[in-house]
Amino acid sequence: MAPEKKNSFLGEFKTFIARGNVMDMAVGVIVGGAFSNITTSLINDIVMPFLGIFTGSMSFANLEVNIGPAVITYGNFIQAVLNFLVMAFVVFCLVRAINRLHRKKEEPAAPPPPPEPSSEEKLLTEIRDLLKARE
Repeated sequence: MAPEKKNSFLGEFKTFIARGNVMDMAVGVIVGGAFSNITTSLINDIVMPFLGIFTGSMSFANLEVNIGPAVITYGNFIQAVLNFLVMAFVVFCLVRAINRLHRKKEEPAAPPPPPEPSSEEKLLTEIRDLLKARE
């Protein structure tokens, strides 16, 4: 018995790339990158100025603590967490809306009620019931 010939590395890669899920994922990554820019703009240009009313600062990036020679810019971390929370919330809303659309599409239509028996079927049923009652 000869050993089975395995696909070449390039052949496997070609098969992997040709799958629809990989293409969908690539599109998702590209759109996600663009979406990240929109979210960052939302935070920097709308949310942060609004929060600046309450904090007295337009950006958390200026918040820092000096411990000896080290400078800990915890404001950048707060800004990154805020970006993440807004992006996660928006993605959650999108996924939720998409799931609702799919749920509506997937719900099968209610089966129609069975047709009412014809007059012949009703008569035959009565005759059957009468014969059973005699026995």
